[in-house]
Amino acid sequence: MSGLIGRKIGMTSIFDENGKNIPCTVIEAGPCVVTQVRTKAVDGYEALQLGFDDKNEKHSTQAAVGHFKKAGTVAKKKVVEFQFENEYKLGEVLTVDVFTEGEFVDVQGVSKGKGFQGVVKRHGFGGVGQATHGQHNRLRAPGSVGASSYPSRVFKGMRMAGRMGGDNVKVQNLRVLKVVADKNLLVIKGCIPGCKNSYVIIQK
Repeated sequence: MSGLIGRKIGMTSIFDENGKNIPCTVIEAGPCVVTQVRTKAVDGYEALQLGFDDKNEKHSTQAAVGHFKKAGTVAKKKVVEFQFENEYKLGEVLTVDVFTEGEFVDVQGVSKGKGFQGVVKRHGFGGVGQATHGQHNRLRAPGSVGASSYPSRVFKGMRMAGRMGGDNVKVQNLRVLKVVADKNLLVIKGCIPGCKNSYVIIQK
């Protein structure tokens, strides 16, 4: 498995050769620097650590500055490990060229945080209109959540109000529509999790 770290730019749409309008997401993918090479002899597994997006040295710890200096680069804001099949050396730069148009990728990001939400928004309960889940006379309340004599408690995992969003979400099998190498841009069909300028991980 190989991939890159990127930043979500935003959504747009393009027309294909048949004139069909396709919604897509634009991602700034790379350039990423190989900041560490994991080997079986030292680490017990093989992987590459990639760094993306420069960080001011005064905002980094001395340990981090030294770690990135070994790779001959400045401190990075986002660091992710990938299991690469190809051989890369410390300090090498990977660009958007690792992807080709037409192939399928998995994109992982952190979904937008929605804060504390009720059961209608969070779980799609029907509210008083459908009179379900023990609902009575209250528009968006959760209704009945448990029995009385047995089990005399509320089961774990019951769908209730709570924090919504801000989760790690991976969307699989998204097609790469365009690779703009000179601007390090990927145009991927469909939508991906996260807000604008949020970090995403693109995997083959």
